[in-house]
Amino acid sequence: MIEIGQYNTLEILRDTQVGLFLGDDEYDVLLPNKYVPKHFEIGDTLTVFVYLDHEERPVATTLKPYVTVDDFAFLEVSYINEFGAFLNWGLEKDLFVPFKEQAYKMQVGKRYFVYVFLDDKTNRLVASSKTNQFLSNNDITLSVNEEVELIIGNRSDIGYNVVVNKYHLGLIYFTDLSNDNLRPGDKMMGYIKNIRPDKKLDIVLEKPGYSRVEPNSKKILDKLKANKGFIGLHDKSDPEDIKSVLGMSKKIFKKAVGLLYKEKIIRIESDGIYLN
Repeated sequence: MIEIGQYNTLEILRDTQVGLFLGDDEYDVLLPNKYVPKHFEIGDTLTVFVYLDHEERPVATTLKPYVTVDDFAFLEVSYINEFGAFLNWGLEKDLFVPFKEQAYKMQVGKRYFVYVFLDDKTNRLVASSKTNQFLSNNDITLSVNEEVELIIGNRSDIGYNVVVNKYHLGLIYFTDLSNDNLRPGDKMMGYIKNIRPDKKLDIVLEKPGYSRVEPNSKKILDKLKANKGFIGLHDKSDPEDIKSVLGMSKKIFKKAVGLLYKEKIIRIESDGIYLN
């Protein structure tokens, strides 16, 4: 079965003047000539994204959209007509947002946090900025300190709304952020800090306990995260190198590293320090 709005790995069935037809014994879809690879054989398989063309017919492409069906993204409005707004999602045909699915009236050139779904009535891929309707905190099976997948949503007065494991709604408070450099649509890992009695989820980006690290240790920790978990400094490093990289003295550096090591947050090797 060919899934609309998803990547499909399909067999090359036949070569025609307009492109390759891909599929199985029951369904097929056209991969237009502009996306056909230079070298292929009938019977080979290709991984393609399938969506609907301007005439609402399924079509395959090797282009990679910014988002697939049943997922969230932060997309820019390309144009608006009498039916709704159209978002740039990396494909030739823009993604439709009906007026009824707009939390606020959209404007050309602005970006919005949306959810992409397949409309049951029209069988079209559409987006909605009324994202909360696709999230639920009723059946939470998560636990405090558990690592979760996050998608950063819209900014509020007290923090960032986040999608947790693509299903739940959570919040990262500004007071729990060491740096306010998040962008809607960013994907990252986080942790459950608290599950409130009303089932609201408080989220943090650092494993609970890291926030209690003293400032200089926190500075080293942030630098480790920014450098893929490694800094080429140790207790024998030149003081000027430590000051250049971290902006602190060697004495302070050794004390801060010692605290991180004691908490088993880092490990110390001959070539530097690593984030556990």
